[in-house]
Amino acid sequence: MLWLPNALTIARTIAILPIAALLFWPVPEARWIALVIFVAACITDFLDGWLARRWKATTVLGRLLDPIADKVLVGALIVMLVGTGDAPAIPAMLIIFRELLVSGLREHLAGHAVVLPVTQVAKWKTTAQMVALAFLIPGAGGPVLAEGISTFDIGQVLFWLAAALTVFTGWTYLVASVRRMRDEPAP
Repeated sequence: MLWLPNALTIARTIAILPIAALLFWPVPEARWIALVIFVAACITDFLDGWLARRWKATTVLGRLLDPIADKVLVGALIVMLVGTGDAPAIPAMLIIFRELLVSGLREHLAGHAVVLPVTQVAKWKTTAQMVALAFLIPGAGGPVLAEGISTFDIGQVLFWLAAALTVFTGWTYLVASVRRMRDEPAP
C-alpha cells in the first residue's frame, strides 16, 4: 500500500483527460460528471500527502510529482474554461504566469542546491484555485441560488480572488528567490 500516495498523485494528473472530454461534450450532464471527477481529483491532492505522511511513505518522486499534478490539473482546466468562455482571461493569465515563474525559480534554485519550501499560503492558493474552478465547471447554466446569484457568478468572483492570492504568493516566492540568489557566491 506504500505505492498508493504516488498512484493518487498520478491519477490526479490523468484526471484532466476525461474532464477535458466532458467539458466539450455537448450534453448538459457532461459538465456535472466533469465536476465530480474534478472534485475527486482535488480530494487526492489532500489524500496523497496525508497518506504518505501517515504511512511514512514520503518519496522524492512524490515530492516531485505532487506540485506538477496540481499545476497540470489546474492549468489545463483554466485553459479549457477560458476556451469555453467560462473563465475570465486576465486572472487566468495571472495564475498561469505565476505558476510558470515559480516553477522556473524553483528549478534555478534547485540547480544551486537551494530549496524554496511550499508555504501555507501557497497551499491555500491551490485550494482557492480548485474551489473557484469547481464553481466554474458547470458553466453559465449552473444552478441559481438566492437573489438571482448563480454558482457561476460565485465562481467568477472566487476566480478573481484566487488570482489575487496567486499573485501575492508569486510575489513572495520571487522576493525570497531574489534574496537567495543575491546571497549565492558567484561561480
